This record gives sequence, C-alpha cells and structure tokens, in this order.
Amino acid sequence: MQDLKILAIQANLFWEDPERNRDEFGIKINKNFDNHNLIILPETFTTGFPVDPHRFSETISGSTVSWMKEIANKYNTVITGTVLIQSGDKYSNTLIWMNPDGSFNTYKKRHVFSMGGEHEKITPGDQKLIIEYKGWKIRPMICYDLRFPVWCKNTYDEGFEYDLAIFVANWPAVRSYPWKTLLLARALENQSYIIGVNRVGKDGPGISYSGDSMIVDAKGIVLYQGQENSEESISVTLNHTELIRFRKKFNVGPDWDSFTIH
Repeated sequence: MQDLKILAIQANLFWEDPERNRDEFGIKINKNFDNHNLIILPETFTTGFPVDPHRFSETISGSTVSWMKEIANKYNTVITGTVLIQSGDKYSNTLIWMNPDGSFNTYKKRHVFSMGGEHEKITPGDQKLIIEYKGWKIRPMICYDLRFPVWCKNTYDEGFEYDLAIFVANWPAVRSYPWKTLLLARALENQSYIIGVNRVGKDGPGISYSGDSMIVDAKGIVLYQGQENSEESISVTLNHTELIRFRKKFNVGPDWDSFTIH
C-alpha cells in the first residue's frame, strides 16, 4: 500500500446551477491539481441541498457523470462527489466514485435527512460501498450518515474492513460542533483515517455552511482543519506506514462486537 495524496475541495456552491458549478470545480481542480490520487467534492456539488430532484436529477449517463469521466481521465485520478440520480420513478442522492478509465462505483445515501424533507423525495440506499484503491480500503459515505455509528462501524476479520472513511457533506454551520466532534469519534472508534469535506456559503433557502472540512488520523489527531467560511483546496497525504504501526501497537479490532444491520 502506498501513501495516498488527496485533494479535498471546500467550496461555495451556486444554487441550482449545475453547469456553473461544474465549470468552477474544473477551474479549481486545474489550479490545484498536483498528481493527487483522489479528488473529493462536497455532497450534491452541482446544485446545493436540498433541491427538487424532479428538476435537477440526472441519469447515470448524464452531464455530471460525463464531466467526472472527463476530469478523471484528464488528470489520471479518481474523483468523487454526489449527484441527484433518477432511475425509473425513483431518485437517489448518489455518490459517484469515478476511475481514470471511466469505470465507476456508486453509493446511495443510506440516511436521508428527514428533518430537511429529503425523505419525501429521495429513496435511501441499503448497500455500503468499500473501494480497494492503491492498496487502500476506502469507504465513502454521505453527510447525515455521519450521525449513525452502527452504519459507519468498521469491522475486523483477520484485518480491518476499511482504512479510510470519507464523508461528503452539505452540513449547516449551526451544527458545526457535532460535525467536528463526530468526525473525531468516527476516527477513534474505527481506528481509521477519516476525511470530511463540507461546503461553505449560503444556499437558496438561506442556510449557511461554514466548511470545517477535516482530515483526522486513526489516533483522533486532526491532520488538517479547513478554514471556517472560506473556500479552500486542501492537499494532504495519508501515510500508510503510520496507520499500520498504530494498528499493530494498539489493535482493538479483534475485540469489537460482531453485529448485523437490518
């Protein structure tokens, strides 16, 4: 397993303007890319959250997924973020994990945000996704998933199920303390690197987002804290050797409880 160089983009999103958001992220990637292995964008990075999926959803072969293919191929990297995807008469908040060769994986948001009305229009997923990439086992998740430790829980069976968990988000500033606290908790309880990538700015309904994107190591040490209320392209390299050394020294994995999710 090699070290993993990541570009996480904490950005303001233009409300309900997919084309402009794609263009702006393209500019930011072009300006900040430096042989990164992975580019991470926020949740619903083309529209903001929540929006009417009847107006802004795309198909899996639509403009945004095609744009992600172009970016991944151009820079020979993986790019990930979420898009509202329509399949038949259902809509999902879907994370796209786009590989340089144009192949991709998807994860549908498991915990839709009922207090924000997301459950009224968005169908939740029921399958987790774990990607093997450059020797790393990576588990991407979406925003509200962060509040559900059982869903996020790492497992151990002669080895850890994942090494890195990623949370892409539109997490409001008024709840920034839980965001930062839960990212730390997920790192400690899962003995894993954790990355949280959040947006900044204000959306159409007037909700403010402070960013506070974070990279945390398996010891719960914050490797990087995003600037509050500021656009920022964050570059960080995750050290595989440090992760293995810590897990060998203090491995609680074999003592974890086994469980089944229904």
